[in-house]
Amino acid sequence: MADGLTVEEKLAQLEEMKAQIALGGGPKRIEAQHARGKLTARERIDLLLDPGTFDEIDSLRSPSGSAAGKSLGEAVVTGWGKVDGRPVYIFSYDFTLLGGSLSEAVGEKILKVMDLAMMTGAPIVGIQDSGGARIQDGPESLRGFGEIFALNTLASGVIPQISVIMGPCAGGAVYSPAITDFIFMTEGTGQMYITGPDVIRAVTGEEVSHEDLGGADAHASKSGVAHFAINGEEETLAEVRRLLSFLPSNNAEDPPQVGTGDDHDREDEELLQIVPSDANRPYDVREVIYRLADDGDFMEVHELFAQNVVVGFARMGGRTVGIVANQPMHLAGVLDINASRKAARFVRFCDCFNIPIVTLVDVPGYLPGTTQEYGGIITHGAKLLFAYSEATVPKVAVILRKAYGGAYLVMSSKHLRGDANFAWPTGEVAVMGPDGAVNIVYREELANASDPEARRKELIEEYRSKFANPYIPAGRGFLDDVIDPRTTRSKIIRALEMLQNKADRNPPKKHGNIPL
Repeated sequence: MADGLTVEEKLAQLEEMKAQIALGGGPKRIEAQHARGKLTARERIDLLLDPGTFDEIDSLRSPSGSAAGKSLGEAVVTGWGKVDGRPVYIFSYDFTLLGGSLSEAVGEKILKVMDLAMMTGAPIVGIQDSGGARIQDGPESLRGFGEIFALNTLASGVIPQISVIMGPCAGGAVYSPAITDFIFMTEGTGQMYITGPDVIRAVTGEEVSHEDLGGADAHASKSGVAHFAINGEEETLAEVRRLLSFLPSNNAEDPPQVGTGDDHDREDEELLQIVPSDANRPYDVREVIYRLADDGDFMEVHELFAQNVVVGFARMGGRTVGIVANQPMHLAGVLDINASRKAARFVRFCDCFNIPIVTLVDVPGYLPGTTQEYGGIITHGAKLLFAYSEATVPKVAVILRKAYGGAYLVMSSKHLRGDANFAWPTGEVAVMGPDGAVNIVYREELANASDPEARRKELIEEYRSKFANPYIPAGRGFLDDVIDPRTTRSKIIRALEMLQNKADRNPPKKHGNIPL
């Protein structure tokens, strides 16, 4: 051999080098990572992927610039593996090595694995645990972030992109997760913010902790940035696997079909009792969803944010569906700014990835008030009608109770290109609720009545019987049928089977201009 070493000796060198790289920042830093309640980059990958399926790439890529020669590997682990036997690409920041900071080499490693995901049509999962840009590398680290943002944007709607925040993610680094489809945050350790508490204190004088500013609960319930806030890293990664099980690998495929022992034609007597006959009484719409879904399995998205609308994934007849439902338990199920944003983004995701949309309607209207008007409810509310109108996937809607005014229109109505529209006998479709309608239409009569309150009650009942029912819209073809609530599951599944070969195309264009 030219260098005097045998092949076996060279292999031993390689194995020693890779073993050292696998230790990241070394035993002490791994111990410190564990002491913070966090796993290492490779431990997280092993939990996410099917056992023994991870193939790492660029493990020998070493730092350049300010960190040249300080370590064998770089501050991110990249490669591919499988989840439930299907290919998934992954990058996982290594906080034990140079604080997981993004350098030129780290950026190029991430871009390479994202390119591979795009070319082969498989989801990309990014696990974030990083101190941000490597300050000493200056513009090179900024370039890396910028090119990642650009590729996130190009990949949007082509492959599912999932971000998992398990440590710090601050400054410009937050924009990559924000562009991706879903953000998981681990409670207690995952944090996201543009500017940290120290900068806020210096600029505005506000005192706020890292957790209150950018923790999982804050982003899951207040800002809506996070779709899932989960306690524990193992639990978080298990939920990522669960989400992937509902999704297709790319926009050219249908979601995976899963066998189920749940009878497609199963009827449920309890559906007759869940929705109160009194239109003003609340109930939990999730109780309806559980009874419609295969085996009662429903993965709610954005559970803690804008709770007046419920969105998430289920299977019906073994096929993935996206469910959007008004939630009378919160704000009577009205649509407001946050609910419109939440539902619109979910509808658009489903449309990107060939997931049929099932809409359960019980909506009294839009939330009134100056806060909503000044906050742009007109623009934000239009996002939802834009999303439903634009969607070409199968769209099935069931009116459970109230469907008033513009809110009726926006919830997957026939007028927004809904495919199959049903109502329960308890459904009420009208321009507005009986109380408000009577106050307007019969204003003069009530003013001159000898007993205005008694007359008002009579007129309300008269209006309800004449207009607040599903039969007038059914008579005009706005509803395809009024159904027995117990048969809702079979009606939806049969409609989806009828629509499975639906071919609809929007007019040729570069893209629409959704009201942002």
